[in-house]
Amino acid sequence: MNRNTLIVVLILLIFFVISFLTNILGPIIPDLVDSFQLSIGLAGFLPFAFFVAYSVSMPSGLLVEKYREKPVLLGAFFLAFLGALLFALVPRFSIALVSLFSIGVGMAMLQVVINPLLRVAGGEAHFAFNSVLAQLFSGAASFISPFLYSYFVLNLHTANTSFPIALLNRVVPVHLEWVSLYWVFALTTLLMIVVVGVIKFPNVELKDDEKIEVGGTLLELLRDKTVLLFFAGIFAYVGTEQGIANWISKFLQLYHGVDPATTGAEVVAYFWGLMTVGCILGLVLLKLADSRKVLMLFTFGAVIALLIGLFGPKDWAIYALPTTGFFASVMWSIIFSLALNSVPQHHGTFSGILCTGIVGGALVPLIIGGLAELIGLRWAMLILLLTLGYIFSIGIWAKPLVTNATIKSVKDLFK
Repeated sequence: MNRNTLIVVLILLIFFVISFLTNILGPIIPDLVDSFQLSIGLAGFLPFAFFVAYSVSMPSGLLVEKYREKPVLLGAFFLAFLGALLFALVPRFSIALVSLFSIGVGMAMLQVVINPLLRVAGGEAHFAFNSVLAQLFSGAASFISPFLYSYFVLNLHTANTSFPIALLNRVVPVHLEWVSLYWVFALTTLLMIVVVGVIKFPNVELKDDEKIEVGGTLLELLRDKTVLLFFAGIFAYVGTEQGIANWISKFLQLYHGVDPATTGAEVVAYFWGLMTVGCILGLVLLKLADSRKVLMLFTFGAVIALLIGLFGPKDWAIYALPTTGFFASVMWSIIFSLALNSVPQHHGTFSGILCTGIVGGALVPLIIGGLAELIGLRWAMLILLLTLGYIFSIGIWAKPLVTNATIKSVKDLFK
């Protein structure tokens, strides 16, 4: 295995780890609510603490340019390791907020590093393929982690005497079985520190459209209406994704008596699994139709699935809510590509602004939690109609300078 292939494998593993750590909050929020005796409003601060850390996306880009990729990767995993270990050792609500923020900062730093690194390590000609492969790794991690949570919750402090369970029984308190995940996260990030530490990295020369510029360039972009509109689009998308993923297990528990450790976790897993399936289908559709039309079609489907999930009977909800993940699958990539194709230059700085929009994953779940205190979780989740409505509108008003290439004839398949 040559160096470049090794780096590509490492980056795919990093994508897996990012999703593994990021998307576990949805399944365990019901347990966190019970363990810390939280109101739904306070529970909303858990995803807030994690995703507000993405406000460091642009400073992280500057760190990469100054110190290069390897030190930033090591620093990111070290922050995530400290956060996971602290939460595992001291499982309290106040500690949870600090720990989740620390993990979130680490994940934000990783996101900034890995895409340019993947381009160099795998070669520009293979970048599109490797990017899709990375998304599949992300989807696999998000699908697996809820099942791991279920396994630990159902087997810790029982008659199961297998080695990992026996080991975790010594460090995980009774009735706080979910803490086991953060021991796993601490071990995972520690191993990643070792792996990254021993691997030699290639020299990455950032393209002009990958560099982040501050000062006049940043101010120029922030005064551009198009930039702000697409920032709001990324904000709305991540807010929608996390608003659904973080609250559907609790919703099913409250309104349909679903066990969050079993069926609730499965529903969250299938939300991410169907998102991966939808991503693959989306790649096909984007070769057949304008991306704006695909975005509008999938957004409309997400609205219908959400409404059926919120107001339908239990059996419908269990299938409809994860189906929203299928329809959300193409939104990030389409919004991001439409955004970059709508401005002629400064794409690196623009990308940094767009990535900062990931803080939507902090604010929207928090707003849902706060509203749930007043009107109930079912009605509070209807705020997602506003974010989905905004995403739908992008398909109407977006005017990209370059549209996605589509297949107009059989000959196009061989071009």
